[in-house]
Amino acid sequence: MNNLTRFLSTLSFGLCIIGGLGGCASTGSGIPADPLEGFNRAAFSVNDTLDNAVLKPVAKAYVAVTPSAARAGVSNAFSNIGEVGTAVNNLLQGKPGDALSDVGRLLINSTLGILGLWDVATPMGLAKNNEDFGQTLGKWGVGSGPYLVLPFSGPSTVRDSVGRFTVDRYTSYSPYVDHKRTSYSATAVELINGRAGFLSAGDALDAASTDKYAFLRDAYLQRRLNQVHDGAVPSAAREALVDSLEPLAAPAKPAAGK
Repeated sequence: MNNLTRFLSTLSFGLCIIGGLGGCASTGSGIPADPLEGFNRAAFSVNDTLDNAVLKPVAKAYVAVTPSAARAGVSNAFSNIGEVGTAVNNLLQGKPGDALSDVGRLLINSTLGILGLWDVATPMGLAKNNEDFGQTLGKWGVGSGPYLVLPFSGPSTVRDSVGRFTVDRYTSYSPYVDHKRTSYSATAVELINGRAGFLSAGDALDAASTDKYAFLRDAYLQRRLNQVHDGAVPSAAREALVDSLEPLAAPAKPAAGK
């Protein structure tokens, strides 16, 4: 995420926080998990328009001119950099064994895998983990808060946004690359390569979903719940999420004459 994207996303997030979520919440339509639905749908529309107009065509062109082996290498390299944040968060979650495995993956793939272009750690038995500070906060009992779509960024929650713009930012590469052109170029390559990996899934979603916004919201929240609990979601937590995605019942109208 470049500096302009980060600024705009942080601004939108900050405006909701400053307003105590009150003004944004008034735009909701009765989904407990999504009290900011009016704001979120507007942000989603902006993101979807930009994706269709710019990012998706560029990603298609990138796939057309870049061999699959090269794209896999780029994905592996950025994934390798992400091992730093994953290791930090596994340690913060009280999982030193996983953190040690993450560090092992980073060292092996950065050397034998030539700066992470090849994933040689997985065949060696070091499984890939994915952790971030939003998951760490959830691990220690911090609720997700309202669902939140960040303009120029994508699906999130209040909790995950706090993680994204604090600890996760400083475990990524961007704050430590002083050369602006290099930083922007790396961000662009990461973004385009990532979008290229979802071209088929995006086309299937466009064809199958009658409400793309609601589908992505529900999928994101379910995936995050699963990640926070490392795949072992308590039934009570799963039921609570399902209930929070159901519209609230309309208040009963008073009987005539009363």
